[in-house]
Amino acid sequence: MKNKIAVYPGTFDPITNGHVDLIERGLRIFDRIIIAVAPSLNKSPFFTLEERVDLIREVIGRNSRIEIDVIEGLLVEYVRKNKAVAVIRGLRAVSDFEYEFQLALMNRKMDPNFETVFLMPSERYTYLSSSIIKEVAKLGGSLKDMVPVVVENKLKEKINQ
Repeated sequence: MKNKIAVYPGTFDPITNGHVDLIERGLRIFDRIIIAVAPSLNKSPFFTLEERVDLIREVIGRNSRIEIDVIEGLLVEYVRKNKAVAVIRGLRAVSDFEYEFQLALMNRKMDPNFETVFLMPSERYTYLSSSIIKEVAKLGGSLKDMVPVVVENKLKEKINQ
């Protein structure tokens, strides 16, 4: 049987319970998931690349079906290199769909074998985004049930530096 590998790319700045939910959903479909952390060239990340990778490791723990890696360059090349059969992308709202649809079609244009699997998070996470999480944290709001405790603590620590 072929080992079905999926790549879940993102900036994960920081990882949220919505991300964790999609990883768990993805593991129901795929044998392995590579969480590919992007440097985020177009954004100004709150956490460094190393901090984001470390937070994901702390949140995910040891799971032989999950690998955490850093992605540089084109996603299609990364997927090909890692022999993945699909890319996982999350859709929270219609506004996500338009952007994600364009990305999926561009990736398929570059590689006709490129497949994107869109997953919807649990309803309780549909409003979550890393940007909203950072804003709430900076304003001193509660992040209960939005991010893992280790992420909440790291956000508070970094804000109070």
